[in-house]
This record gives sequence, C-alpha cells and structure tokens, in this order.
Amino acid sequence: MKQLLKKRIIIPVLACGLFLTTTAFKNDFFEIAKQIEIFTTLFKELNMNYVDETNPGDLMDKAIKSMLADLDPYTNFMNEQDVEAARINNTGDYTGIGAKVKTLKDKLVIIEPYKDYPADKAGLKAGDEIIKVGNALVSDYKEDSGDLLKGAPDTSVEVTYVRQGKTLTTSIKRAEVELKAVPHFSMIDAKTGYIVLSQFNQKASSETNYALRDLKAQGAQRIILDLRGNPGGLLNEAINIVNLFVPKGQLVVTTKSKVEKYNKTYYTQKDPIDTDMPLIVLIDGGSASASEIVAGSLQDLDRAVIVGSRSFGKGLVQRPKELTYGTQVKITISRYYTPSGRCIQALDYWHRDEKGEAVRVKQENYNEFKTKNGRKVFDGGGILPDESLNVIKNSTITNALVNDNMIFDYATNYYYSHNIDDINSFKLTSADFSNFKNYLKTNHFSFETNTEKALFKAFDEAKKESLDDDINSDYNTLISNLKLSKNNAIDKNKDYLLGLLTEEIVKRYAYREGLYEYYKIHDPEIKKANEILSNSTTYLNYLR
Repeated sequence: MKQLLKKRIIIPVLACGLFLTTTAFKNDFFEIAKQIEIFTTLFKELNMNYVDETNPGDLMDKAIKSMLADLDPYTNFMNEQDVEAARINNTGDYTGIGAKVKTLKDKLVIIEPYKDYPADKAGLKAGDEIIKVGNALVSDYKEDSGDLLKGAPDTSVEVTYVRQGKTLTTSIKRAEVELKAVPHFSMIDAKTGYIVLSQFNQKASSETNYALRDLKAQGAQRIILDLRGNPGGLLNEAINIVNLFVPKGQLVVTTKSKVEKYNKTYYTQKDPIDTDMPLIVLIDGGSASASEIVAGSLQDLDRAVIVGSRSFGKGLVQRPKELTYGTQVKITISRYYTPSGRCIQALDYWHRDEKGEAVRVKQENYNEFKTKNGRKVFDGGGILPDESLNVIKNSTITNALVNDNMIFDYATNYYYSHNIDDINSFKLTSADFSNFKNYLKTNHFSFETNTEKALFKAFDEAKKESLDDDINSDYNTLISNLKLSKNNAIDKNKDYLLGLLTEEIVKRYAYREGLYEYYKIHDPEIKKANEILSNSTTYLNYLR
C-alpha cells in the first residue's frame, strides 16, 4: 500500500515538472518565432520602401553584429572568410606567403615574416607596406585585400611595396605554411628545459609532449612552460597538456551552463609523462582562456609554481554553430571552473555600467578557494601568479602606444638606422628611451583618457549653461595636469615599454626564433623562474 501511495505521489510531481519544462520551451519558441516574424517583415518593408537604395547584406551584417555586441565580445557571427580563418587558427596549416599581415584601407603591412617562408625568401621585412598585388591596387580593392595574397601552392605573385619611402617590387612563390603551437623549446642550462607554447591549436598537446620528452632526453630535470601572450584555443588541448604533468583520472576543469548538455567535467585520460618534475608556468595579461585553464589547474593541484603577472581573466567557453551558406555563429555556451571551483572571469558582461560597459569584478568581491595543499587562491580576476612580476602601472597608455603602432614603427626605424653585430648582447639604454619619447612627440602621439573625455563633456555642458567663464581657469589647469600625468605614466612604465621595444627590435634582426634565445639570457621572468627552480626548498615553499 505504501509503495502504491509513493507511486501515486511521485507520478504527478514528475508530470508537473515535465509540463513546466515543456510549457517554458513552448513559450520561448513562440517568442523567438514572433520576433523573427517581426524582424522579417520590417527588413522587407525597409528594403522595398526606403527613399534611397539600400544594401540588404550590409544592413543585415550591422543588425547581427549590433545584436551580438550586446552580449559579450566572444559571441560572434562568422562569414565564410572568418570560418576559414578559424580553421587555420585551429589546425595551424594554410597556403600563403608565410607572414603575419595587417590589413589597412590602402595597404597591407608586414608585421612579421616567418623565417625561411616565402615572404622572407622574397626579401620582405616587418614594416614593409604592400600597395599593389599583381595588377590590383590595395586601395581600390573592395573586399578583404588580404585575400589578394592567397593562392594555390607554388603559384607566384608580384607585389609592390614601400620601404622607408622607397617603392620596390618582388615576386613571392606561395607555399604550405605550418604555424607551430610550440615554436621553440631548448635547454636553458644543464638541468632546466624551456618550452614556449604560443597557441592551443590541434597540435598543441602533441608538440608539447614531444618537446617535454626531448628535453628530458637531453637531461632536463625541471621545466619552464611559457604561456605568456598565449590567447588560448581548444579546450581539449589544454586538458591534454595538464595531463602531461598530473595523473590519469584527475579533474582539470568543469563547465557550467543553463543548457544541461554543456554541463561537463573534464578529467585527464592518459598516463602522464612526469608527475614529479619541478614545473614553473609563466603567464601575463595576454594569457587567456585555455592558457588560464592550464595555469589555474596546475596551480590548484599544487603541481606548478606560477610566475609573471595576472592573466587576462577569460572564464567563458565558446562553441561554433553552423548556419546557412557556409557561415557560423560562435556562441558563449558556458563558464569554466578550475579544480578548486573558481571561475576567473574578470568582466561581467551581464551587469553593465551607465556607459554600457562591462563591469570588472572588484577585488573585495573575490571569493576565496583552496588548492590541493590548502593554499589560498581567488576567483574573479584572472590567475594571480604565486610570484608576481612586471606589473604595468598604467595599461591605458601602454595599450594606446601598442594600438597606435608606436612600438612597431619605432622598431622599424631603429632597424634601418642601427647595425647590431651580436643581438644576444643587445640592450636599450635610458638614452634610447629618451629617443623613443622624442619619437612620440615628433609623430604627434596623443590619446584621450576617459577622464579627459568626461571633462570635455562637462565643459561643453558648462558652455551651454554660460558657466564656462567661471570655471575656465580651473578647467585648463585640470587638462594641463592630465597631460603631465600621461607623460609621467610613460616614465613610470619605462621598464615595461623598453621590454616591448626590445622584443620588437630583436625580432627584426633574429626573427622570433632569435627572440626566444634572447629571452633565455635576458628575460627577468625566466631568470626568476630559474632561480626558484634551482633551489628545491624555495620551490616547495611556494606550494605549501
């Protein structure tokens, strides 16, 4: 009788739950269908009746991008070209000239030629500005002018480019290009191996595996894994790389979503290579997503000491969904959590300020978690290293210098005006930094801070209310002080900016391969990592 009663009670409850779920689904479906119908009729009427000619493709592109921009920067519509770019990023293989190229309205700028690939063999250098490809002027090309450089393997294309004011031509023979996930690995000294992992494509874990085994065969008893500037990539590759250093069956990351099928736990699946070898992971503000999974998991498991500066703070997971006509949409489907339970997402895109900008999680709101050994770690703002170095004092101005190509352009000019016999002994001086600041003045470098924008807006309002005469003197003093503060910010970041300049200049003389060799001698993070690894007591103290 009791069992029968239980059945009678349970069945209505289950049925009620099913009814609510189904009803919610039907309501959502109806609302989606309703809004699509409204938009379809609006789009049709607009294009048929607007007073001037419209471009339906452009209007739709703007509508889609505006809609997605209101969510987060990682949920994106991908046209056919974007889908191909994503494929290249994930596989690391493509056909082309073998160079990192920046597309501008009237030119294609060579950012970095890859050693021994077609662009390099044809004599192209960083800073060269391609203005003509074949018979096509870049300035006249309506589509993505970067497509002009693409073509089948072994086909040739003639390019016209400008270098230091001179117009030159060269012929480039296209070839298969392989972008390595591990562009460099070597011994720093008799006992320390160094591995650079630059991206998490499909080859990331296999290349890291090979590098680790090779270094162990060379006598490496400790490893430095460099994830600085690594923007992330494939989640499974991050898990496999953690698996190289931790046992089979270890929880690495958990994803949580409103969609049940995306709620997953990921464990290591294979036998590791080495669970005891002392390990240091280098990170910085450019280390994001999969890089943070690796660094955060190894930190939570007390398997590695993390050195550098706070990582980017991207705790969101995306998945591409196929659409019609070869397009895709990449959607943020879940958040990821490291083994201790922390999500290190730094920006809250679902609670924005009055300007519509994502709110950064405040430090006082960080939640405390514990590593395997009981050490305190925190969520909310990227991975905080166990040993913090190279802190930027004003990221706004340093970002502006990079985004305005001031670092890149200064390095280009430096390369053509200086001869360096031994790049490994190269070092910029205070005099060089003064020259750089003069270069900024000569090239009229300036940018508006948010504080200045707010003051300009406030002063405009004061003019409308006829109050400007009363506050004019104070206003000018504030603007003058802000300009002085911006100049001081450059000086406060002298060491950081000299580091950026040095990296860019070294690459001009010795390619990226030479930069890694330079790092092994001069890089402060590598020096600190090696110092920690050289003393087993010091290393273990970080993990206790």
